[in-house]
Amino acid sequence: MKYLLLIHSNPITWGHPSFLNTEEGKKLPKKARDALADQLNNLLTEIHESGELINAVPLDPPAKTRVVRVREGVRATTDGPYSEAKEQLAGVFLIDVKTPERAEEIAATIPEAEFVAVEVRPVSVFD
Repeated sequence: MKYLLLIHSNPITWGHPSFLNTEEGKKLPKKARDALADQLNNLLTEIHESGELINAVPLDPPAKTRVVRVREGVRATTDGPYSEAKEQLAGVFLIDVKTPERAEEIAATIPEAEFVAVEVRPVSVFD
């Protein structure tokens, strides 16, 4: 069963990699940020070695986002994220696991689950 884990984050909480060189990315002490990074790296190693990880990608910050809408055949492109919120979609994991419970178990060990949320969404297959 394939699942997409959508990692929601507030970059100020622990310094999303795209924010590490800014004041916002330094809200947590370096020791705490390092512990969270170690937690994430350990998880990635575990699910890579078990064969459950298909891909994991961080996303650039919302400031680099472009939103495209087409209305009555006319394309409009704007800057910024789709929704205005402190939280952002920070990255995604695509995993292949045996049970929904295992997907939830992996999601619970992603550091952002302690601060904001990790959404677990089954991946559909086109027929």
